[in-house]
Amino acid sequence: MNNKNTLYHFVGIKGSGMSSLALVLFEKGYHVQGSDVEKYFFTQRDLEKAGIDILPFDKKNIREGMTVIAGNAFPDTHEEIVRAKELGLEIIRYHDFIGQFIQPYTSIAVTGSHGKTSTTGLLSHVLSGIAPTSYLIGDGTGHGVPDAKFFSFEACEYQRHFLAYSPDYAIMTNIDFDHPDYFKSIDDVFEAFQTLASQVKKGIFAYGDDEYLRKLESDVPIYFYGLSADDDIQARNIVRTTNGSAFDVYHKESFIGRFSVPSFGKHNILNALSVIAVAYFEKLDMEKVKEEMLTFSGVKRRFSEKQVADMVIVDDYAHHPAEITATIDAARQKYPEKELIAVFQPHTFSRTIALIDEFAEALDKADRVYLLDIFSSARETSGEVKIEDLGNKVQKGGSVMQEDNMSPLLDHENAVVIFMGAGDVQRFERAYENLLSNTTRNVL
Repeated sequence: MNNKNTLYHFVGIKGSGMSSLALVLFEKGYHVQGSDVEKYFFTQRDLEKAGIDILPFDKKNIREGMTVIAGNAFPDTHEEIVRAKELGLEIIRYHDFIGQFIQPYTSIAVTGSHGKTSTTGLLSHVLSGIAPTSYLIGDGTGHGVPDAKFFSFEACEYQRHFLAYSPDYAIMTNIDFDHPDYFKSIDDVFEAFQTLASQVKKGIFAYGDDEYLRKLESDVPIYFYGLSADDDIQARNIVRTTNGSAFDVYHKESFIGRFSVPSFGKHNILNALSVIAVAYFEKLDMEKVKEEMLTFSGVKRRFSEKQVADMVIVDDYAHHPAEITATIDAARQKYPEKELIAVFQPHTFSRTIALIDEFAEALDKADRVYLLDIFSSARETSGEVKIEDLGNKVQKGGSVMQEDNMSPLLDHENAVVIFMGAGDVQRFERAYENLLSNTTRNVL
């Protein structure tokens, strides 16, 4: 892996983790290219800006002398992976490559059922402002520094991929039941996190109000962060305004400092606490940490906002009930006087049917709810649930909209519309924006 003359070919380079890793290697001076489907993904923009070649899938892309990094979404029967085997090339899965790659650095894995990307983004931003830092963020952002001290990265629990890692530190934001196409139960999810905990080398920072995280056992210290008196790292004297949140941070009874974040929702206070905890135990300059927190602009597809006519339009990756609740909470904080409209596209049939009651309860925290057809993933194209089944459980509306008719949203004025989902919900958002732009409105 230290041979910079090797060409690294990424099978599925547009995947969020894969595109991030490709950028890290490229910025560290490695030769990088990749292949994928020809459909546009937001992750390819940074790859194209870097001048990294993105080819259509074709076994002819695979040549002698390459090392092939295979995306986890693609089976061993994929034509490029088959060809690489025929040529006797080294083929390494994405998560296994990262497991090896992080070893020379002080590595911090960020994991949890929700909040991984936002927390990794904040951690990477803060560390980068203080010391040389490489990072992998799940929104497709990657950065490689030749002389990096820290390596912060998102660690996904799906199919236990994160068990390829033995990081120095781990931030664990929560343990919740998700990925029902793989995990059998919440206890199965917990067992995966427990195994990861046993592989961490220096310390774990875990959210203290999570009942499953409180059950973790580890040979390294577990520091709990949160808002409760029995947490090791605590936020007190919280002030939430339409500009963000401010709070005092204590380690036990020792005052660390008062911090401010220009982001919204309780979850972003907790994310910040976990990052402050890492910096504190690594003995970083906390005044610099405060400064860096103030300039964090967020990550892609996490409460991304724009104004069109008289409407605020929010794009968010939320695809689990806990994430929907957090996103609506953030919108209530920033826009307390405005009507909140949720437009939700469920992601996978198995998740929809497993959590249908929880989805309805979370969505009803908005003032009005609209639904889009269930997005089928590459691993799951059909199921025993229809979008109307969720609509029947929603109290605040629940009618289903199509891309060619987003006009029901025109009934709302001077409001906030939150488009949520992990599929192609942005298609519907663009259709609404076009409709809104071509409609005469009174802009307040």
